[in-house]
Amino acid sequence: MVAHLITLKLVLLRNGLRRSVGQLVGLIVASLYGLGILVLAVTGLIALRLVGSDIAETVVVLGGSALIVGWALTPILISGVDLTLDPGRFAPFPIPLPRLLAGQAVAGLIGVPGVCTMIALAATTVTWSRGVGAFAAAVLGALLALALCVVASRLVASAVTDLASNRRFREASRILLMIPLVLLGPIIALTARGIEMNAAALRSLASVLAWTPLGAAFSAPASVAEGDVLGGLAKLAIAAATLALAAWGWSRALARALVTPASRSSSGGKAAARRGIGAFGWMPATPWGAIAARSLTYWIRDPRYAAALIIVPLLPVILYFSSVQRHNSEVFLLSGPLAAFLLAWSLASDISYDSTAFALHLSAGVRGSDDRRGRALALLTFAVPVAILITLVPFAVSGRWQLLPAYLGLVFGVLLSGVGLASVVSSRFVVAVPLPGESPFKRPPGNTAQTIFVQLGGLVGLGVLVLPEIVLVVLAAGAGGGAFGWAALVVGLVLGGALATLGTWLGGSWLDRRGPEVYAALTKVG
Repeated sequence: MVAHLITLKLVLLRNGLRRSVGQLVGLIVASLYGLGILVLAVTGLIALRLVGSDIAETVVVLGGSALIVGWALTPILISGVDLTLDPGRFAPFPIPLPRLLAGQAVAGLIGVPGVCTMIALAATTVTWSRGVGAFAAAVLGALLALALCVVASRLVASAVTDLASNRRFREASRILLMIPLVLLGPIIALTARGIEMNAAALRSLASVLAWTPLGAAFSAPASVAEGDVLGGLAKLAIAAATLALAAWGWSRALARALVTPASRSSSGGKAAARRGIGAFGWMPATPWGAIAARSLTYWIRDPRYAAALIIVPLLPVILYFSSVQRHNSEVFLLSGPLAAFLLAWSLASDISYDSTAFALHLSAGVRGSDDRRGRALALLTFAVPVAILITLVPFAVSGRWQLLPAYLGLVFGVLLSGVGLASVVSSRFVVAVPLPGESPFKRPPGNTAQTIFVQLGGLVGLGVLVLPEIVLVVLAAGAGGGAFGWAALVVGLVLGGALATLGTWLGGSWLDRRGPEVYAALTKVG
C-alpha cells in the first residue's frame, strides 16, 4: 500500500506537469525557492557547529518550532492541493487503516517541502556532532521531528476535511495567507531588530520551547552536549509521546473522515440559513439603491474583492517600517491617501468582476447613471470609514495632529475623485479578472497591456485631479497646519464631491451608449 500510494502520487504529479505549463512553472519556481532557503539553512546549521551550544540551541529550537508549526498549518492555508493524501478520497476503498496511515505518512514526504525538510533536519546532526552522545541524540531528534511534521500535517488535514471542502473556507484561508507575505518586509526588519536588541528574550523563549512538543526534539542534543543526559532523554521522551499522541489522533480523525467523507460541492456543503435580505432591506427602494445593495453584497461575500483589497488595512504597518528605515515620518502619513486610492480604484474593475452577468443590467434596461451611482454608493459605504480610520493611525502614533485636516482633505479628494474617475474608466475599459467562482489568485489570460495602461493611466489622471489638494497639503506641512490644512479639507470635500458627481454622470452616459460593446468585451475576456 505504501508503494502504491507513492506511485500514485508520482503519477499524478507527472500527469499534472504534462497537462499544465503553469504547474510546471510553479514547481520550478517552488523548487528554486526551496533550494535557496535550503542552502541558507544548511549553511547556517553547519556554521552553528563552530559556536557555543547555547547559541546553537536557541537558533535550532526556534527554527525547528517554526518548522513544525508551518507543517501543521499548511493543510489549513493551502487546502485541496494534495489529491493523493486527501482523506475523503479513500472512503470508497476497503483499505486497512494502519496501511493507509503508513502510506500517507511516507507519501507526505514526496515533494519540495518534504525533501527540503529531510535535508535540513539531517543537517542538524552536523550542528551537534560534538560527541557520540550528542550526535546520537541529534539523529533521534531529527527522526522524531520529521515524523512529527508529517503526522501533525496529516492530523490537521484529516480534522479539517469538512472545512477544506468548503470553497469559502479555502478562499479565505488563501487570502489570510497573503497577510504574512505582504508583511514579509516588516517581519524581517522586526525580527532583525529583535535579535539585535532582545537576544536574551529569544534565549528565554527557546528555553521554554525546549520543554514543549514543538522544540523538545531539537533541544535534546544540546542537553546531552552540555552533560545533562537525563534532561536530553526527558526531552526525547516528550517528543516521542507527542508523536504517539498525534498519531493516535490522526488515526481517529482519518477513520472518521473515511466513514463520513465531506461533500465536494462547489458551495461547500449545506446551505446556511440566512435571515433577512441584507443590504436590500435598508438601501433605498430605487434602481440605484438595488444596485448598491447587490454590489455591497458582492463586496462582502465575493473573495475576489477581498483579495484585491487585502493590502489596504496593512498599509500603516508597511509604511511605518518604511518611515523608520528611511527616517522620514512623512511616508507614514501617506497611509490614508494610499488606502483611499486603492479603495477608489478598485471600482474600475467592478463591471469586469460581473462578467457576463452584466447582461442582466442591459436586459432590464438599467440606466447607466443608476449603475454608476449604485456601485459608487456601495463602495463609499465602507470606504469612507475605512479611509478615515487608516488616516488617523499615523497621527495617533506621531502626534502631529495639526496636519490632520490637510491629510483628511487629501484623503477625501483622492477617494471621491477616484470614484468619479473609476466610474468613467470602467464604462470604457474592461480588464482581465478571475471569473465568478474562480480562485481570486488566478491570473486569467487577457489584454495585459490594456490592464497596465488602465492602472498607470488612472494613477496619473487621479494625480492631476487631486493636484489642488496636494498643493494645499504641501503648504500646510510647511506652515505647520493652520488655514492651509482646513482649506485642503474643504477643497477635498467640495472638489472631490463635484468630480465624483461628474464622473458618475459621464460614466453613466457613456455606459448608455456603449452598453452592448462593454458586454461584448466581457464575453471575450471570460
